[in-house]
Amino acid sequence: MFEQERIPCVLMRGGTSKAVFLLENDLPSDPQRRDRVILSIFGSPDSRQIDGLGGADPLTSKLAIIGPSSRPDADVNYTFGQVDIRTPFVDYSSNCGNISSAVGPFAIAQGLVKAVEPVTVVRIYNTNTHSVFQAEVPVVDGRPAVLGDYHIHGVPGTGARIGLNLAGTVGAKTGKLLPTGNPTDVIEVEGFGPLEVSMVDAGSPMVFVRASDLGLTGIETPAQIDSDPHMLELLETIRCIAAEKMGIADRAAAREKVRAVPMVAFVAPPQDYRSHIDNAPVSAQDIDFVSRDMFMQIMHKTYSGTATVCTGCAAVTPGTLVYELRGPRADGLVRIGHPGGIIECDTAVENGTITRAVFGRTARRLLEGYVYVPRTVLE
Repeated sequence: MFEQERIPCVLMRGGTSKAVFLLENDLPSDPQRRDRVILSIFGSPDSRQIDGLGGADPLTSKLAIIGPSSRPDADVNYTFGQVDIRTPFVDYSSNCGNISSAVGPFAIAQGLVKAVEPVTVVRIYNTNTHSVFQAEVPVVDGRPAVLGDYHIHGVPGTGARIGLNLAGTVGAKTGKLLPTGNPTDVIEVEGFGPLEVSMVDAGSPMVFVRASDLGLTGIETPAQIDSDPHMLELLETIRCIAAEKMGIADRAAAREKVRAVPMVAFVAPPQDYRSHIDNAPVSAQDIDFVSRDMFMQIMHKTYSGTATVCTGCAAVTPGTLVYELRGPRADGLVRIGHPGGIIECDTAVENGTITRAVFGRTARRLLEGYVYVPRTVLE
């Protein structure tokens, strides 16, 4: 008897993240056995994930489980998993916009969706948020295109642009764009005092705070925030309070089990700064505001795709702290200054309803083959 079993897998970059892609039928149907296999694949828990495929960073410890969809309005089912590095835990409470951009190309390459040139529209049902979104995937010679002139900050070079419209995810987690019914609320933070926040649900639920209210400028780097345990604890406390206010989880569960959502972001007026990745200048004239997105209790090195959608939707919703920064505008293009550069969300609002929330990404298939899992894990 073989000591290890092999499971087909594909490693893909989606936007500024990487994920292991697995087919649903190649995993155990029992949730507990499935998660044991997934943890083994990633080498978790271990801070270096040295015995698995994880990259020892939340942005590279991501999972996509893909299968055919039985829904008439979707082509494939997609389950996103955030694999924790330090504890034996896989968080399925949210979606990832960056990894979502790789689902369409994966589905086409695997033959789950028929390739149509020059653009194949893939309808994706995200099981995490129970919502459907569309990916517009460029196709060349029957395969997902890789080469192109579209550049995203945080990824070297350029690639073929994939458009993701996540308007269908508005209110997916809580049922409403504004879960509390208010564009702003005041929460009481123990040891800090009252704090004005905006809680918004689109793409992924988020809670926005003014950077100045926390004593921050808004253009802090990941290294600055991640090395400040007091600020990390304050931001996590804010996140957990918001989770309870939004009806996602109580504070204890948010801290222990629902770690990915809501994400917390601090925002500030547009400013000049430099990318922490390549020191390239970012001009205040090219952005509407700056935002720093916390993900899994550290600062995102760039900006989450679902956070881009949520921030874009917040920016066109009167009364929110983000709208306050951007101001009323005729056009729907929201330009966000993040630690690594700029990301845009193209929005449209009709009769008070957000009908478009599109951001562009690139994706690339990096590796395909088999990952080996010890038989003892399966048993």
